[in-house]
Amino acid sequence: MDLNSITSQVRQAVEGLVQEAKLQQGQILVVGGSTSEVAGERIGTKGSSQIAEAILEPVLEVTKREGLFLAIQCCEHLNRALVVEQQAVDKYNLEPVTVVPVPQAGGALASKAFDIFTNPVAVESISAHGGMDIGDTFIGMHLKAVAVPVRLDIKQIGNAHLTLARTRPKLIGGQRAVYIIEGR
Repeated sequence: MDLNSITSQVRQAVEGLVQEAKLQQGQILVVGGSTSEVAGERIGTKGSSQIAEAILEPVLEVTKREGLFLAIQCCEHLNRALVVEQQAVDKYNLEPVTVVPVPQAGGALASKAFDIFTNPVAVESISAHGGMDIGDTFIGMHLKAVAVPVRLDIKQIGNAHLTLARTRPKLIGGQRAVYIIEGR
């Protein structure tokens, strides 16, 4: 696996997502990723700390530059809990859980995030403003209620399928309702 290529692909995807989703300073970006899928293996079978680093480096760079909070989703063995910085817990009044992700329970990406975040905390759930799903890890449960696909030229990271999303407020009302929709 060419780690430089993975880093480049992730950088392209996260920069494109932030731009297309119009993510604002202080909002949350959730990232779920299977390093096994990136390597061309079945999810949960060949976790890689090196691939996790290659993914996290550009995501951290972009989120810090843009002033976004980053949430890294754990695997199903931790019920898809998330690793966030303490600042996100404080701002969004998140409920911490008592667990430390490890590669065998949490996944390579979440365990690496827990190692390199400044003040890592695991939380059970979050309502993120945008999301990046590398390898079909199903991040949808951690997005705000109305998720909208973001389409970019990049469709995969390594060998893993890539899905990107932004969120928008719910449209409520009936046929007489008037909506303000961004971009129109």
